[in-house]
Amino acid sequence: MARPASGTLTDSERAILDVLWDKGEASVREVADVLSQHKPVAYTTVLTMFGVLSKKGLVTHRTEGRAFIYRPAITREDARAQALQQLLRQFFGGSPDVLAQHLVSEHDIDAARLAALRTKLDAAKSRRKP
Repeated sequence: MARPASGTLTDSERAILDVLWDKGEASVREVADVLSQHKPVAYTTVLTMFGVLSKKGLVTHRTEGRAFIYRPAITREDARAQALQQLLRQFFGGSPDVLAQHLVSEHDIDAARLAALRTKLDAAKSRRKP
């Protein structure tokens, strides 16, 4: 039995989208060639992954001769926002505050970086107020 499609991007899907975000659009062959520079990947594997990405609505394509030319249907920023929302829901009860507290408590952040973060938080807060 096939496993259900994940609502989040897998590492392989993100790698393909990274190529598309950098290039704007590309064929399966072009993406496979770029990905193969880091580790061997089969053309058919990339082709299958494009089918998954297409079903998820994350890529679109046009036909050029016999080849499909793919382009991202989501921006890198939107993908990051979706991944962050998923992370917040799964591990932090949907709370950005809990995530921020976790990051501060689990990672060594020096006083200067904390002060810079406080400045950014205050600026973001003031932009939200009417």
